[in-house]
Amino acid sequence: MKTALCYGDSNTWGCVPMGSLSDDARHEESRRWPNVMQNALGADWRAIGEGLPGRTTVHDDPVEGGHLSGLAYLRPCLESHRPLDVVLLMLGTNDFKRRFCLEAEEIAQGIERLMVEISHLDVFGGKEKRIFVICPPPIAVVGPLATMFQDADRKSRQLAPLLRDIARRRGAGFLDAGEIIRSSPIDGIHLDADAQVALGRAVAAALSAFIAKTA
Repeated sequence: MKTALCYGDSNTWGCVPMGSLSDDARHEESRRWPNVMQNALGADWRAIGEGLPGRTTVHDDPVEGGHLSGLAYLRPCLESHRPLDVVLLMLGTNDFKRRFCLEAEEIAQGIERLMVEISHLDVFGGKEKRIFVICPPPIAVVGPLATMFQDADRKSRQLAPLLRDIARRRGAGFLDAGEIIRSSPIDGIHLDADAQVALGRAVAAALSAFIAKTA
């Protein structure tokens, strides 16, 4: 049995596109991309969905709390689920919030910092240290989250080539989700059920190729 840990934010958690700031619905388990990925990979795989709404790459959120730093929780998360065969990272969207004042290059550096941390941890049971990076689809500044993500549409379109270069340099797998799916027009951030399913299937195919290449 191979184990894949999917470390991400609200789209890994399965958040339904929000019509208002008070919405907190979640897609049913079978429609969340980590579970779709697991089903596509087959019975030899177990996917662990570790998504947290609001999670950033490495930044404490001054409004919602320091627990949202992806770096702060990364080590205990990985060590609690070891041994792992691959760690998938799908983060960066929340770093584009206006309150952080970050550019795409800085967000890519946050992803790389997480990759460095993973590579320094003994969570793969002596096996190949495999990391797979998923670039979230570009943000659309619409709906109830528009003010929070002001100017994120422009910035987020710059992230994929930066992450592709980092993944190539560090020997990680990579998938640009923006080539497969689009964020919901309801809130510009989250994925509808069809997009979750399409992403899960695309990740499964790309991950299988990456595993075969690094075997």
